[in-house]
Amino acid sequence: MGRINVELPDELEKELRFKTVERFGGKKGDLSKAVEEAVKIWIVKEK
Repeated sequence: MGRINVELPDELEKELRFKTVERFGGKKGDLSKAVEEAVKIWIVKEK
């Protein structure tokens, strides 16, 4: 499994974390799950 480190503007990070908790509940690994889903959606959209 690969690892990517990214920097996000503070407000975007805050929104991502809030929406992740809202959708997945805030368990360990949920942030990775949310980012993975977002990347998959972006890749499909760009095809």
